[in-house]
Amino acid sequence: MEFFEVRGGKPLAGAIAIHSAKNAVLPIMAASILADSQVTIMDCPRIADADNMLDIVRTLGCRTQRIGEDAVIDTAGMQDWVMPETLAKKLRSSIFMMGPILGRFRKATVSHPGGCEIGMRPIDLHLKGLAAMGVTFQEEGGQIHCDGSGMRGGEIHFDYPSVGATENVMMAAALTPGTTWIHNAAREPEIVDLQRFMNAMGARVSGAGTHSIHIVGVKKLHGVCYRPIPDRIVAGTLLAAAAVTGGAITLDNAHAPDLVAVISKLRDMGCEIRHSLSTIELRAPGRLRSFGQLQTLPYPGFPTDMQVQMLALSATAVGTTVITENVFENRFAHAGDFNRMGADIVLHDRTVVIRGVDRLHGARVAARDLRGGAGLVLAALSAEGTTIVEEVQLIDRGYASLERMLAGLGADIRRLCDTA
Repeated sequence: MEFFEVRGGKPLAGAIAIHSAKNAVLPIMAASILADSQVTIMDCPRIADADNMLDIVRTLGCRTQRIGEDAVIDTAGMQDWVMPETLAKKLRSSIFMMGPILGRFRKATVSHPGGCEIGMRPIDLHLKGLAAMGVTFQEEGGQIHCDGSGMRGGEIHFDYPSVGATENVMMAAALTPGTTWIHNAAREPEIVDLQRFMNAMGARVSGAGTHSIHIVGVKKLHGVCYRPIPDRIVAGTLLAAAAVTGGAITLDNAHAPDLVAVISKLRDMGCEIRHSLSTIELRAPGRLRSFGQLQTLPYPGFPTDMQVQMLALSATAVGTTVITENVFENRFAHAGDFNRMGADIVLHDRTVVIRGVDRLHGARVAARDLRGGAGLVLAALSAEGTTIVEEVQLIDRGYASLERMLAGLGADIRRLCDTA
């Protein structure tokens, strides 16, 4: 089993480029199967979730290959509409395949998805949206059999602006006759990027980034070469790593407008931040101060995927911080590990109260989910002594060699293997 060994106390410094966004690449990979020819995804990160998605589309009959930093998907030989259960269980985003498979074949068999254990994340909104387009469902033996023979454009109103459900309906509607409206749609930058990608293939999608998305079905989509947006969560994590270590870094290929909520909190903590169209510079103070309160919300609110990183910063900030998690109910499972490192964190249901301590100390901790693992690494970077972070395969789901990124900025971090 691999783990990170981190010796804390080294301020991060230097420049690093941000790779394409995991949460943009995965739905783009799914949407690729709607094309009638080859799709090239440029700067596709070498992360576990992307590799698993490539395995899924390959199992469905597509040809895939990695060429340098790009991923190529050729859908010409795709004939299967049954998603492999073993692969689906590895990846929450496997549910994105339901919409495009239905769009292409008018039928699909899918499994309930896997991924990090950070909450229930039911797929009822996905099913509700597709049902409004005429899809019927039958569940048997843990699999969902979808009949799209009567698919048509429809009008959908989501009770909650679910990212995955919004993307699934967008993809299902692209090749479906008629007009589809999605109301109370998710507004994340990755939704806008999926619209750009689909339109580059010949789709007719508009309104992404607003509360209502409009899709006019077309007869076919063609292949394209496309570069997804940079990963705002990786960028935010690296900014937080520099902040917690008292460092100064520059991010290249980083889009500051997508990080407004995060940048605002870092400035509240005393960080100096400057940015241009594609770079962000951060210089941290000698010691951070509390930003007071934070609540996670759908975009443009504070992203749930950056919540634990801000908790890690708050652990040694001057003052008391209150963080409320409104998106996923199990996002504080790592609180005990932070306390094991000397933090003073009290959990009340979906809210934590963090009283900043002078310093953390090294300990043996374990990632319980992707972002929680990243947060523990940030705490380790600022802690005295050596910290062992286990279960790093969860961190690999969303960061392309996080230890290499951090080591390139001066951190003392190594990936090791437990051979016992």
